[in-house]
Amino acid sequence: MKKILLIGKLNNVVNETNRFLSQYFHVQICSENVAVLEGMLKIVNPDLVLISLIGAYDIDTSIFFLLSDQYARTPVLTIGTKDECGRFTKYYEEEQFENLVRPVENSVIMEAVCRRLGVEEKSVEDAAEKKRETGSKKNVLVVDDNGTTLRTMKAMLEEHFEVSLAISGAQAMTSIGKKRPDLILLDYEMPICNGKMTLEMIRADEDMKDIPVVFLTSVNDRANIEAVLKLKPAGYFLKPPVKNQLISEIESILHDN
Repeated sequence: MKKILLIGKLNNVVNETNRFLSQYFHVQICSENVAVLEGMLKIVNPDLVLISLIGAYDIDTSIFFLLSDQYARTPVLTIGTKDECGRFTKYYEEEQFENLVRPVENSVIMEAVCRRLGVEEKSVEDAAEKKRETGSKKNVLVVDDNGTTLRTMKAMLEEHFEVSLAISGAQAMTSIGKKRPDLILLDYEMPICNGKMTLEMIRADEDMKDIPVVFLTSVNDRANIEAVLKLKPAGYFLKPPVKNQLISEIESILHDN
């Protein structure tokens, strides 16, 4: 799912725009404070930035310089009245920035967002409809012998997925038997029943063998990585994984399965 960073003062317009676009994209709201924005850009790594200029007469213009200098490849849409936009268009880099003049219908916003993202509007709407029909998030099972890691992973993923936890390979097999996950994040270095053994048990079971498994490993030497890759997992991440990269990889794997 494409990521949009929605910048602006919290008002009815921003809230309505967020409600509409959140049906189709992952939207993160951010204030127009430059320091906050700079941090959010690094965390979210958005595919598109949408700036609401409603009531933003005192907006810090360094926002535009930040976007054009450090995020020149990220498309930017602004929405405001002619008067509001007229104050800031002189700071726009022509190809990166595009402005929509209020009043503007949601359908126009949707068309502009999809065009700037390079995606077909119908495919986005179809994906949203399919998600509504299924009515539930994909289930990800996280298997790790460290309780702190399990809690951290749950907090990292639960906004996007239904997250189940298991603290050992044996507990993972029991959990899978009760509720089949759509994907498994599996710690490679576990005592007694390690990741390799757990994966072998999963693949030996006819009902489980097709579940994609992504290894998590804290050892990054060449020999260890080669040993992990020989097992042909759906993917692997070094601990601690970067949130956005991990979520993106999970969504990509789930999309292909």
